[in-house]
Order: sequence, then C-alpha cells, then structure tokens
Amino acid sequence: MISKDSIESAYCFCHQKWNIYSKSTMDWQKDDIEYAIENYVDGMNSELYEYLSAGDGSFLRDHANFSSDIQRAISLLEKMME
Repeated sequence: MISKDSIESAYCFCHQKWNIYSKSTMDWQKDDIEYAIENYVDGMNSELYEYLSAGDGSFLRDHANFSSDIQRAISLLEKMME
C-alpha cells in the first residue's frame, strides 16, 4: 500500500532537489543532488518506487537520465496527490 504521507514526502523531497538542480551551474552540486535522490529512493516505499519507475531499476539512479527521470517522478507524484 502506498500511503499519502509517502507520496507527499517523496514529492516534497524531489521537488526541492529539482528546483536547485535545474538552476545549478555547479557539477559537484548536481552530483550531490543525484546522490541524495539515489539514497532517498533506496529507502522509499517499494510500491511507490515501482510505480514511478515502471519497473526500471535504474530510474533516478542513472546520471544520463536523471534530469528526465526526476521531472517524470515529480509529474507522477503531483497526479497522485490530486
């Protein structure tokens, strides 16, 4: 079961990190944010991660796709909160 709290927590965390990441010009800062998100999803509700990732185990864990992944996650989480 995916609780409302886990959805809201994930949304807040991802949204906050995306706001910084998307404006940052410092590679080290972006790397730190990617690392923080990866650590966050490691402890995330497994059903929520499965839903967001659509079964892709590299979702939010792959540097090359991080930007599109986090935007997708935020969009899905927003829809889940409606």
